[in-house]
Amino acid sequence: MILIADSGSTKTDWCLTDEHDTVARCATQGINPFQQDKEAISSILAGELVAHLPCTSDAVTQIYFYGAGCRDEMIPMMRQALDSVFSQARTIEVDSDLMGAARALFADSDGIACIMGTGSNSCLYINGQMIDNIPPLGYILGDEGSGAVLGRRLVNALYKRQLPQHLVTLFEQETQLSLTSIINKVYRQPLANRFLASLSPFVSKHIDEPSLQQLVSDIFHDFFVKNINLYHNTGLPVGAVGSIAYHFSTQLEAVANAHGYHVGNIITSPIEALTGYHREKLRR
Repeated sequence: MILIADSGSTKTDWCLTDEHDTVARCATQGINPFQQDKEAISSILAGELVAHLPCTSDAVTQIYFYGAGCRDEMIPMMRQALDSVFSQARTIEVDSDLMGAARALFADSDGIACIMGTGSNSCLYINGQMIDNIPPLGYILGDEGSGAVLGRRLVNALYKRQLPQHLVTLFEQETQLSLTSIINKVYRQPLANRFLASLSPFVSKHIDEPSLQQLVSDIFHDFFVKNINLYHNTGLPVGAVGSIAYHFSTQLEAVANAHGYHVGNIITSPIEALTGYHREKLRR
């Protein structure tokens, strides 16, 4: 049995598979070794995951965990937490969510892999390895092309009178937010990035508005200028995982083409493709 995980800070998708078929799928709360210690992670694994598996933990022989916060210095601790629950696993590999995205998008082929969800990231992926990465820097210093930046730019444009007044009225009616409540959520409450990203469905719902189309195109343009173009590989396809890439694929493809790139796969979540990737590896 192979256990595969795609983890963010809020949710972890799990898939248990053999070499032929998916045996079980489930979700637990997010696991991020940069934010949680070994004991907390082991508790989530034992308390939320094992109970949903149709087999004992001893039946799991291989684990491939891809997650946010899985930096080089955090990988040993994450591996130890997995080993404490799945002690019979012969293989436990821990890697970044970006590597998970790259394998889901390109398997063993070459390309430029992108994450475009609440946050953003990208890498140059050659021969199954990430050989270059422009650091995303987070939603305050970077994260171009992300939901958090889209939300930030939306609020700025609404209240700096860069968008038509009817959109301001529509936004406040549909979201039940005011400028005062937005300021409170951004500056006085935790997880401002998630709040800002939660505003992106308003843009998606009203994407027929030319001004919102331009807003989305502008953040994608910044993403290419400050990230993708720096890899200097216009001959490679660009692939993306995440809700922002998926819901605004028309604008993403148009901006990519304008910069000389071709967009290949766009998927909302990498777990299914990662399952196929490791299932194929098992068959070989």
